[in-house]
Amino acid sequence: MQDHYSFQEGEMLLIDKPYGATSFAVVKHIRWHILNMLGIKKIKVGHAGTLDPLATGLLIVLTGKKTKEIEQFMGLDKVYTGSIKLGAITACYDREKPEENHCEVPAFTREDLEQIARQLTGEIEQFPPIFSALKVDGKKMYQQARDGSAPKEIKSRKVQIHSFELTDIDLPFIHFRIHCGKGTYIRSMAYDFGKLAGCGGYLYSLRRESIGSFSVDDAIMGIREEDFSFRESIFPATNPESQL
Repeated sequence: MQDHYSFQEGEMLLIDKPYGATSFAVVKHIRWHILNMLGIKKIKVGHAGTLDPLATGLLIVLTGKKTKEIEQFMGLDKVYTGSIKLGAITACYDREKPEENHCEVPAFTREDLEQIARQLTGEIEQFPPIFSALKVDGKKMYQQARDGSAPKEIKSRKVQIHSFELTDIDLPFIHFRIHCGKGTYIRSMAYDFGKLAGCGGYLYSLRRESIGSFSVDDAIMGIREEDFSFRESIFPATNPESQL
């Protein structure tokens, strides 16, 4: 940790987002502490790329004048690790909604599954999840889905998947490492993987390892008393991988 921060001039903070916290909550928590430390009433604080509540890992938070660079950081490649559970789907493509459409998982070989991963590598067409922060007609899709006004037609978009590595297979779970470009939804990757497998699938766990050259290994481990003189933490320390 460095000894002095110029939050108003602009700082980049590398945060290891805890499981269960929203990206908005992390930003709000940091802003509150900065305002209290500096004794000021207003400061710009934002993040460079949302992480879903059930995901952990690197969240880049920018303050002050540095917030003008948010789009630049959002355009960087990202690396994720995590797991897919085959044999069911969920409405939001991850564990926030209950499983449905259960299906027996075939006795896939590694080659079977690696062939599916290859189909999802390179430039691919991807549909974003209905439960996402993507805006349609000026309103976030997850807000539309919750009030029953979700758009009937969602447009696909091209995303770049540089690599899709299967790091371990323990059916119905598949563990992966994905290196991808801007705008990729890993939840959609999990859903598409399950669809190609013919038995359905959803994202069971996710961790963002890096954004560009910035690694989660260099991030603050959660938000604790010793970090920026914060006096308390509002985030749980639950580890989703322990539930596999």
